[in-house]
Amino acid sequence: MYYNPFFDPTMIIVIPGLILAMYAQAKVQSTFARYLRVASRSGLSGAAVARSILDSEGIEQVEVEMIEGNLTDHYDPRTKTLRLSPQVFSGTSLASLGVAAHEAGHAIQHYAGYIPLNIRNSLVPVANFGSTLAFPLFFIGLFFSYTMVKIGIYLFAAVVLFQLITLPVEFNASRRALAALQAGGYISQSEVKGTRAVLDAAALTYVAAALMGLLQLLRLLMIAGVFGRRDD
Repeated sequence: MYYNPFFDPTMIIVIPGLILAMYAQAKVQSTFARYLRVASRSGLSGAAVARSILDSEGIEQVEVEMIEGNLTDHYDPRTKTLRLSPQVFSGTSLASLGVAAHEAGHAIQHYAGYIPLNIRNSLVPVANFGSTLAFPLFFIGLFFSYTMVKIGIYLFAAVVLFQLITLPVEFNASRRALAALQAGGYISQSEVKGTRAVLDAAALTYVAAALMGLLQLLRLLMIAGVFGRRDD
């Protein structure tokens, strides 16, 4: 059968994922911007809070440093470095403290041997490889080799698995963050709602990515089914 790349009815499958992804991106940007303007009562910076949370867990070997960009915050388990964007590193807002504590939560997961995080980290190489080659192999294979189609599907399935495992990792880091912020007295009870709003908005982006991945995988499987009778 002939595949027409200019008319692909299976694209309709991914529309719900696209809508959620756009909403999630807008939500995280607007929520972060809103609570970036709400100063925390503690007056501590994100870097100071992250450092304090890590020290309270006995994780003194993790460095906290600044990285350029907006919402580029992350924990790097390879170098044992917690990197915070300028607004989070130096900021004293509820958004700054929430994001900093969330990344500290990932470092705590690492040192606690949190199993979903270990699984996710082990999948990083294959997920990166799959996100680069899955679609080219799949669509080239439609015209040349069904074996390439299957390889493309397997690679993209690994990407989706990575996205799914990311969900409990991110949710758990947010729970650890909120608990640490409250236990350490970095935020008051009245500030919990705003901090949680920042963390929930960020989590929604991961939910959207996982849904988009699942829908894309379903789309590829449907296309593969249409061309499944082709011989190599």
